[in-house]
Amino acid sequence: MKGERLARAAAALLFMALALFPLAVALATSVTPGSELLAFALWPGSPTSEHYRAVFTEQPFALNLLNSALVAAGVVALSLALGLTAAWALGRVRFRGRAALLMLILAGSMLPQVAVLSGMFELVRALGLYDTRAALVLADLVLTLPFTAWVLMTFVRQLPPELEEAALVDGVGLPTLVFRVYMPLLAPAMVATGLLAFIAAWNEFLFALTLTLSDEQRTVPVAIALISAPGGFELPWGRIMAASVLVTLPLVVLVVVFQRRIVDGLSAGAVKG
Repeated sequence: MKGERLARAAAALLFMALALFPLAVALATSVTPGSELLAFALWPGSPTSEHYRAVFTEQPFALNLLNSALVAAGVVALSLALGLTAAWALGRVRFRGRAALLMLILAGSMLPQVAVLSGMFELVRALGLYDTRAALVLADLVLTLPFTAWVLMTFVRQLPPELEEAALVDGVGLPTLVFRVYMPLLAPAMVATGLLAFIAAWNEFLFALTLTLSDEQRTVPVAIALISAPGGFELPWGRIMAASVLVTLPLVVLVVVFQRRIVDGLSAGAVKG
């Protein structure tokens, strides 16, 4: 037993090291002076904040962060609202063609972005939304809405119908039934799927590159990809790594804050209640 515990601890430490190593390298590179970037070291001898200052002074990176936050928040709100209503209909209501509709939703989530890119571009241009945050919210729903509806449907199916019947017998209205009875039960699932939708929208690159043109509307993945060193001679890895650390921190904070809800939501979906 002791040897088994040691093996598990060693495997866990190895997994943590592999997972944290890229972030540690990015953090070390972000504080390494430009003259030392090509010299390998676990930590620079004279750390500097020049790359972080350059990220904010040489481009509107703060505005890009705000754009990403607004787009991701809008995607999460719409994905949960639309996904929950779709999940409720698919999980509670029996109708002809439900299985085919479920397969269609699942197939939609399997399509690569490039397959729908041209159609999405024409739709956004026809709606007059090109180079706006609304265009990115609309496009990102293609990525987040299918799996949000599918995952939430599995949780809706596990809710006992006796709760709904008892509430209706007691004369509870629909808003009270939804917000006071079912929403607390679905909270772990909504937090888990909402966080996955936020990460997908926060990291999305192809739609953001295609559907935005001005620096004021770009999100952080595109802003990082367009970082260049002054004069084009010095390697911009320090600035890129500084921007990458800044982009990663909000996701780390969200996971740490909601980790219990995430575990509850993911584990609840694996057990038949």
